[in-house]
Amino acid sequence: MTETRAYLRDSLLSWFEQHVPGNALLWYDILVLLWVALFAVLLHFLLRSSAKQILKKYFSSLDTPSNKSATAELALCLVKRVSLALQGAVVVIQAKLWLAEGVAFLRIIEIVTDQWIMLFSLLSLFTLLDIFQALSDRRRSQVHFPLRGLLQTVKLIASILTGILAVSLLMDKSPLILLSGLGALSAVLLLVFKDPILGLVAGIQLSANNMLAVGDWLEMPKYGADGDVVDIALTTVKVKNWDKTITTIPTYALISDSFKNWRGMSESGGRRIKRSIHLEMSSVCFLDKAQIAELKKAQLISEYISSKVPAIEKENSDKKADMTVLQNGRRLTNVGTFRQYLLSFLKSHPHIHQGMTLMVRQLEPTSDGLPMQIYAFTNTTNWNEYEDIQSDIFDHIIAVLPAFSLRIHESPTGNDIRSLAQYKN
Repeated sequence: MTETRAYLRDSLLSWFEQHVPGNALLWYDILVLLWVALFAVLLHFLLRSSAKQILKKYFSSLDTPSNKSATAELALCLVKRVSLALQGAVVVIQAKLWLAEGVAFLRIIEIVTDQWIMLFSLLSLFTLLDIFQALSDRRRSQVHFPLRGLLQTVKLIASILTGILAVSLLMDKSPLILLSGLGALSAVLLLVFKDPILGLVAGIQLSANNMLAVGDWLEMPKYGADGDVVDIALTTVKVKNWDKTITTIPTYALISDSFKNWRGMSESGGRRIKRSIHLEMSSVCFLDKAQIAELKKAQLISEYISSKVPAIEKENSDKKADMTVLQNGRRLTNVGTFRQYLLSFLKSHPHIHQGMTLMVRQLEPTSDGLPMQIYAFTNTTNWNEYEDIQSDIFDHIIAVLPAFSLRIHESPTGNDIRSLAQYKN
């Protein structure tokens, strides 16, 4: 203490001895404690009011109100916690100024303020990392990097180091002594922090290989996940399913197990239609001249029929095929013409992506009939629009089948069996 502070201390002690009953040193310590507390409170409100004015000017320029509010609250919380940490430093400095060295009361204040400073310094670091995360979330183009998992790892390491430092200060020992003792507990620590370690490694692998990012459509039947990824944390990945439920998946499971990421579909600009319509095989037949003439009126296949019929007739003529026999020569079939009609229909459809795979093919016949499969891509990835386009296409296909003398295969229903029984009776 300087001579001025020593003189002031002695004067106060003398005044307490003359005018205040009891222990003068106790009253002096209480006065110092009140002064330090008052100074710390005034400093706290001064810092907060100044920070509010500065932050108010800055955050008023942000575009998105929701993000502005969240980020502003985090910034104010950071200022509050930093000011609380500074108050601890101010308290210990003020105590050392007004209390003599070696006083037990000073030692108590030092211990309490040391823990106080470390606690709010750690909380300030947490808030700063949360601000980084909030600013990252504000970016429209998400970076394929596990930032949340990395920040949580930093928080975990900082918490462990702060805890070791706090214990060492309480024990008045070097932190290296505690760290050396942790070597014997390494196996236990690895077991306790197994999930965070695996999650950190998995997050790095997911990022390095660009396997998953927030906003991707993830499908993982093993965990019942089918929806958008809303959060990639250190130990878990949250998926918001289409039924609005939330599925939580361990991060390391995305490395050890397989999953489907629909990001490629979203980025390609087209969504696949792969659906079959089952035709009744007994309705498949050759087209006669009347049917050909009627189908030739259809704009989508008139050119096909006009070019195909003369080519078939020429080939039959060159081979001198006896066309009075059904098995001889080549003929147009209703199912083949129907397949060509569907292909022309899809090629002229305004909502079918013409730059991607487009085909109409027959699959192997089964007891459920002859499958005629549509394999094409829409020019939109929006789910509602995709379903509307697909439904419109198959509405048209079902309605146009009678024009080709084709029927859809249907398994007998209970009503069919009852009608048959009534007919027999």
